[in-house]
Parts: sequence; structure tokens; C-alpha cells
Amino acid sequence: MAREALVYLPLGGAGEVGMNMYLYGYGPKGKERFIMIDMGVTFPDMDSSPGVDLIFPDIEWIAERADQLDAIFITHAHEDHIGAIAHLYPRLKAPIYARKFTAHIGRLKMEEHGYDGEEITTVAAMPEQIEAGPFKVGFMPLSHSIPESSALIIDTPAGRIVHSGDFKLDETPVLGEPFDRAAWSKLGPVKALVCDSTNVFSPHAGRSEITVGPAIEKIVAEAEGMVVATTFASNIARVKTLAEAGQAAGRSIVLMGRAMRRMIEAGVETGVIGDFPKVVSPEDAKDVPRGNLMLLATGSQGERRAASAQLSRGKYQGLTLKEGDLFLFSSKTIPGNEVSVGRVVNALSEMGVDVIDDRMADIHVSGHANRPDLEEMHALVKPQILVPMHGEHRMLREHAKLGEAGGIASVIAPNGTMVALQGNRPEVVEFVETGRLYLDGSVQVGALDGIVRDRIRMALNGTVVIGILIDEEDEPLLDAWCELKGLPEIGRSKAPLAEILEEDVGQFLGRADGRTIMNDDKLEEAVRRIVRQASVKEIGKKPEVIVLISRLAA
Repeated sequence: MAREALVYLPLGGAGEVGMNMYLYGYGPKGKERFIMIDMGVTFPDMDSSPGVDLIFPDIEWIAERADQLDAIFITHAHEDHIGAIAHLYPRLKAPIYARKFTAHIGRLKMEEHGYDGEEITTVAAMPEQIEAGPFKVGFMPLSHSIPESSALIIDTPAGRIVHSGDFKLDETPVLGEPFDRAAWSKLGPVKALVCDSTNVFSPHAGRSEITVGPAIEKIVAEAEGMVVATTFASNIARVKTLAEAGQAAGRSIVLMGRAMRRMIEAGVETGVIGDFPKVVSPEDAKDVPRGNLMLLATGSQGERRAASAQLSRGKYQGLTLKEGDLFLFSSKTIPGNEVSVGRVVNALSEMGVDVIDDRMADIHVSGHANRPDLEEMHALVKPQILVPMHGEHRMLREHAKLGEAGGIASVIAPNGTMVALQGNRPEVVEFVETGRLYLDGSVQVGALDGIVRDRIRMALNGTVVIGILIDEEDEPLLDAWCELKGLPEIGRSKAPLAEILEEDVGQFLGRADGRTIMNDDKLEEAVRRIVRQASVKEIGKKPEVIVLISRLAA
């Protein structure tokens, strides 16, 4: 009889921040039963993925084994944990489980894509457990920057696994359940702790969400013009704190941006928020004196289409910023977004708007556990094995060092690394091919399909389209015609580039032998080479070349 094993396999979120997706399996090799934790997305950038809308983990490996997948569990409703749910569900079709607020957000996403939402089952927190194949899974409340975030307590025949999800140690979180140290200390014995690594390099213990309120209240109370504040829309506790600060200062509150309204509505509908300040519409806000307005806007990461960026460019929903207004970034800039955020901040500065961010005042706290908090979590749970997750490779590596220093057997397991957990130490047993899927418009394409690569090459090098018409005698009927995209019109010779390319191709056609003229592949290759050589000489670039060959029948 084949030996049964307990394995962990990250498909996304390990070796990066975002796009979380993790598998746990139990059983004989090749016949394991699996559960999946989270179905997240990450977001594109113009440098590496121009034109792409969203990025998902490549699920090919588990999709081929979909009949072995017993359940999907969602820890919380951040996009990097739930954003891919409606896009990838059709290939998996396993039942989905989440707590009330998360399930509500998940159903909205499913309904937007034509599903009825019944695929998601709402479950209560521990001690309730869901049986899924050889696993029993319970949702253990902890604090984060979104309501009802939960760790997963996974009981298996080989021992208990604690999958932390994203978390911080916050006993006064404003909204949601406070961190319960006593309950967490009673989870043992724990075979493995699979743990958030995001803030492992932050040396000071994390601050509570409640600590940002006084600073925000003081700043808003002292402001004279209109106040705009941005934060992550999903951080409902922060949005509530900002709104209450505005209300206390006698300001009317305006929610700007679809995500902001959607999250607040979800909080009210699920009972997470009971007393959110009254809001006015952007239309009604036009009749309120500027000094009595506070706008809560999406776009804390500089997203071009979000409310904050649009306000920085002039006007959004009929409201404009003016000199003397105040803009608060009650958020942290995620690494990689510095340029987009800086663009918004500079545009605001040009308007004369004062900007305050988390470096200038205590108006933000992280939703992730810092290094001392991770050490405390290790001490509370007392796992035999530590598997760092949710973090760039350097974070996973540092977290593993922290575990080993505390006497915990640790392993670095980036995406695609299958780790056996049933022994005394974690053991890497297999490497699985992983990657990314792009949502490009309404179509999912593989990262290696070449579509985005070609788009980048066209953006970097420009494009030349060359058309050739050949008559029934296989002789050029007309000189070639040329069209340029994204290239200078005039080259070094001061003549139009298109005319130079047409002339060079025309001369080639006049001297080419019959075999080349008769063979489309040879002709296309030769023309492409000539165009690139001429382009390098004239403009110093090798453009992408599209050759169109038309033949007139005899």
C-alpha cells in the first residue's frame, strides 16, 4: 500500500506579495485529496504587462486534478485572496466556503460573471468545522485590515495545520474581532504553522488600528478647506474612522469611487458596520460649502482611473480641488506603486493642495504582523514546523531564519514547491510548474503565450507594416507600400522613413530570384530583414515588422 503523505503546495503568494493560492493534500502520491486556500489576483503594470487587466495564478496543475479537489476556503475578502474566484471557478467547480462578509463579497463577484452565488457557503467561526475529504477546517478569527479575516485551522490525519492568512495582533481593531491570545495559545499541538511573512523586516511591534483615530481627528478638525482622504476601500475600519473624524468636524461625508461605496454597503448589509456616519451624494455635495466637505476617495495606490487620480487631474463627479484644500493618504504605498502615487501627489501640489501621508503623521497602521508579532505568534502556537508564505522570497527566507533561530524546523517554499509535512522536519518532495494567467480584456491568456511579450516589443521598438502585391506572373506589380506605427517619420538621411523602406524593399523585389518570390515564407523573412537593417541605419531601432503578401491569380 502506498504511503500516505501530507503536502503543502503554493501556486501563488509565495515569493511575491499578492495572488495568493495554496493547496494542501493528503493521501498516497498521485491519489491525494486536496483543499485550496484562497484564489487571489495581482495587478499589472505598464512595464511588464501592458494592457493586461488582472493577473491570476496558473491553475493548470490542479485543474488537471479537479476531481481530487474537495473544497476551496477563502480567508478574507482582499483582492489578492478572493479576486480570481469568479474567473477560475469554472475550471475547478469545488464548493467554496467563507465567513459572512467574505462570502457576501464573493457572491457579488460570482453574480457579476453570471453565476448565482450558491457556489459559496457561509460558515461560522470556530468551533464549527467543515469536513472536506480527509480534512476538517475551521475559521479562527484574527485581526487584519478588513472585517472577518480568519486563519484556517486544518485538522488532518497527520496533525493540525494552522494557515494564518493575513493577520496582525490587534486587541482593539475598531471593527471586527480582537486578537484573542488565550484562544490562540490553546490550539496545540500544532504540526505546522504556515504563516504570513509580509512585515518580517519591520523591527517594532505593530500598532493597533485604534491608535490612528486621534491624529486623523486633529488634522481634519484643523483643516480650513475641503478635505479629501484616501485609503484601501476594503479597510472599512479606517474608512469609518475617517468618516467619524469628518462628522466630528461638522463636515458632510461623500464616498467617491465604486469600490468605496461597495465595501461600505457590504459592511452594512452583513452587520459588520452598525453606525456609519450619514453620507451625501456627489451631486448634493456641490451645494455644501467647501469647508464643510470631506471626500473619502478610492485610489490610495495612484490607480489612474480611481477617484484620487481623477481629482488630481481636475474634476471627478463634478467636484474639484483648489488651493488650500487638504489631501490625506491614510495608507502605505505598496512597493512598486511609488511612481503612480508620486504622480498624484505632484499633481495635487501643482494645484496648491496640501498633502499629508503616513510619513508625516500617525494616520496609518499596517494590517500585517511585524517581526516581534511573528515571534509572538510562533510562541503562542508552538508549531513543530514553520512554512513562511505571503511574501517576496527575501521575506520567506528571513522568516525561515527567524523560525530556525527559535528552534522551529523551517523551510523556504516559493510557488511550485511541494513540501511534505508529516515528518519531524519539512521536506521538499517535488517541484510543480507554476506561472501566471493574464486577463486580457475578456480573455485569459498564458504569460508564456507571447501575446504580452509581443505587445512589449511593439511598445519598445515600434512597428512597420509592409505590403507587397504580386501579379499572376509572380513579378512585383507595384512597389511595396509601408506604414509606420510608433516610429519617427524622418530618419538620419532627413528623408521620410516610409519612403526609404519602400524603396529598399522595392529594389529587393526587383532583383529577387523566382524561388524567393514564389515562397511566401522566404519572401517574408527576406523583407523583414531588409526593413530592420534599413531601420537600424536610419533610426537606430529594430522595429517589429509585419509583411502582408497579396497575390493576384492569373
